[in-house]
Order: sequence, then structure tokens, then C-alpha cells
Amino acid sequence: MPRTAAQTGIRGKLTADQVEARQQQRAEDDDLIRAAQAGERMAFDALVRRYDRSVLRLALHMLGNEQDAQDVHQEAFIKAYRHLSNFRFECSFYTWLYRIVTNLCLDQLRRRKSRREDPATVLDGSGEELDLMASVQDERAMANPARELERKNMGIAIQSALDELTPRERMVFELKHYQGLKLRTIGEMLSTTEETAKNTLFRATRKLRARLAEVR
Repeated sequence: MPRTAAQTGIRGKLTADQVEARQQQRAEDDDLIRAAQAGERMAFDALVRRYDRSVLRLALHMLGNEQDAQDVHQEAFIKAYRHLSNFRFECSFYTWLYRIVTNLCLDQLRRRKSRREDPATVLDGSGEELDLMASVQDERAMANPARELERKNMGIAIQSALDELTPRERMVFELKHYQGLKLRTIGEMLSTTEETAKNTLFRATRKLRARLAEVR
């Protein structure tokens, strides 16, 4: 499966080979989209296979809940299929698709925030509760109880700090630092400007630094 920009991380200047690969991928995507718009279902299925894992990975990282991520994953491709006729080739397909995914994740985060759900506890595939922080093991040879406790406390603090951000601030922060996307691309995904995305990232970073300074 071709690697998308979110998978490779867009940091710094792209090499000539990377630019060529992205251009080729976009040309292939455009051909598949035109075929799908003409009624070829297999062409859309090919697009799904190309971006399936990336969409699920993005949703899972943003939401931290397997069931919610699966729901967003399914709904994103349903919406993409329904609205594919509106695609005008003004941006890459992955930007258009990820815009759908990020908006669905934002809606889910807003609902979760209104319900004040505990972000450190999620459900696994069988529906059992899973403590995210407890499930991350420190396998280094020098690991010890004190270090493990410190790591766990910091992880909880980071998760708590992220949960205090607005849904849009959290989305921009994670798309930038965890997905490695450029602010211009993030702005396109969130239907806003690069400058607005930059300001949102600044606010998110300032809030996180202030919150984490309290636990050091």
C-alpha cells in the first residue's frame, strides 16, 4: 500500500524521490476517483484499501478508544462514498478524506467532553475496560519501580492535559506532532487557514506547557 503523508510524516523539505512518489500517488488516486465517479465500485474499493489502515490509525490515535475509532473509520468511508461526486480535484484525496475523518473525530471528542468521560480508560475489542497507561510497559533493562511510577504519573498528566484542550486545539496539536502534518495541510483538513491552525497550535502548546509545569 502506498505510504501517505500522514504515515511518512512531512517534516522538512521532501527529497526528489519523495516528491515524485507523492505526485505518482496523487495521479493514481485521481484516476481511481474518476473511475469511481463514473460508477466503477471496484475503483472506490481500491481507494478504501489504499487508505484503510491510515484512517483507522488516525481515528484510534485521536480518540484512544477502539470502538469509537472503528465507528469513525466506517462512517468516514460511507461519507466519502456518498460525496465522492463532489470531489473537484482541488486538493489531494488523502487531504479530502482526512478532513472527513478529523471532523468526525472532533464531533466525537465534543460529545465525549460533554459527557466528561475518563480519557485514560477505553474499551478493547472485546468490550472490556483497558487502562491505557497501565498497559504501556517499560521494557528497558534498567527499569525499576520508581522509574515506572514516574513514567506512569507523567503519562497520566499528559493525557489529562490533552483532555483539557478544546477538541479543535487537541486535534491540531496531535495532527502536527503525532501525525507530522504541515500546518497548511491541517488548515485544509479543518476547513480553515494555515494562520488559524498556527494560532490554535500556539494556544494548545501554551496550555500544555503550563499544565505540565505544575507536575514537574
